[in-house]
Amino acid sequence: MALSIDENDLNKFIVIGDRVLIQPKTPDQRTKSGLYLPPGVQEKEKLQSGYVLKVGPGYPIPAITDVDEPWKDKSDELKYVPLQPKEGDLAIYIQNNAYEIEFKKEKYVIVPHSAILMLIRDEGLLK
Repeated sequence: MALSIDENDLNKFIVIGDRVLIQPKTPDQRTKSGLYLPPGVQEKEKLQSGYVLKVGPGYPIPAITDVDEPWKDKSDELKYVPLQPKEGDLAIYIQNNAYEIEFKKEKYVIVPHSAILMLIRDEGLLK
């Protein structure tokens, strides 16, 4: 079951924490030997692939407060450990950990960073 979102623009979406927004690749309709697969067979596979659209800021790092060093900058600005995926990467991820959403009749998944097994980064992949 997918969550349906009634919004106008995908650019307004903000991915939180260590999550990644992925647009799944359309699965092949046939096997290598030429047999046609019924709908839904590819969706039940444990591993899926798709293109990274948005990446969250990463894992938050708590602010370090040193009372003994008053000359240090005491900004309360939250810092993050960045994530590896970048927009446009092809990600291989575990389907069981993905959350499905539907936006403008397109299917997207939100995947935690830990569920991504491999990235394929090619500058000309989406062009």
